[in-house]
Amino acid sequence: MQPSECKAFELHIAEDRIVRGDFYEAASQPAMGTLVICHGYKGFKNWGMFPHVAQSLSKDVNVMAINFSHNGVGEDLLEFTELEKFARDTYSRDLEDLEAVVEEIRRNEQLAGAGTGAGEKPILLLGHSRGAGVCLIYALDHPDQIAGVISWNGISNVDLLTEDNKNEMRIAGRSYTLNGRTKQNMPLDLEILEDMESNSERFNIMGRISGAAFPIALIQGTEDSERLIRGSRQMVEQNSSIQWIRIPEGNHTFGSVHPYQGESQALKQAIQETLHTIREMLG
Repeated sequence: MQPSECKAFELHIAEDRIVRGDFYEAASQPAMGTLVICHGYKGFKNWGMFPHVAQSLSKDVNVMAINFSHNGVGEDLLEFTELEKFARDTYSRDLEDLEAVVEEIRRNEQLAGAGTGAGEKPILLLGHSRGAGVCLIYALDHPDQIAGVISWNGISNVDLLTEDNKNEMRIAGRSYTLNGRTKQNMPLDLEILEDMESNSERFNIMGRISGAAFPIALIQGTEDSERLIRGSRQMVEQNSSIQWIRIPEGNHTFGSVHPYQGESQALKQAIQETLHTIREMLG
């Protein structure tokens, strides 16, 4: 099977609101379904490992790797040039973006691979870090649309803000978070906090996970942050049907950096486990 080439696409959701993505047709046709890959906090689809991961996973399924419309990365795809959008990157907006992508898969067979009948085939979600939280909430909201969720070093609690962030947001309307790689001070507006507070029940992953009506697999490095490992353990305690697959010596990005420097052993194993999980979920 030859590796698939990616085809770029754009979904214009509203004025000055674009979900950019790459589509990889399954190497084995007809495709068993479609996998949507969602990046995490301060992430984007062209960061480090993601293009390699998307291509590597496009064996049995079509793969769509997306940028959320407010992730801060614009047309050039590699730099945070839209910080005013990042300042308003709420979970609700990410969920609306994902809904638009799912709808597009269902109605646009050309995008999802001509002749595959993709509009009728199952959809899986894979999210990294914060993106995994978005995927879980979306699937909990739409269990009839999603055949399974795969979490890569994912969050179980949507609140990633510090207490200082929250205090500054409430007092000044805006706080900042440092991007350690780019050294940019990235703005965070009060509406991010208000969105979490007004949707506290909907965004309560831990409180809702026991009722999940779809398969869930947590693929996590043994060297991921203690907070995220603890969250995974608690999710499995809440729902014993969740698979928890540990990747030895894997950190939060499975040894991947940006720019991409090649496949680490941990990343290779994470990809192999994910391929197996995809087949299990769709088998």
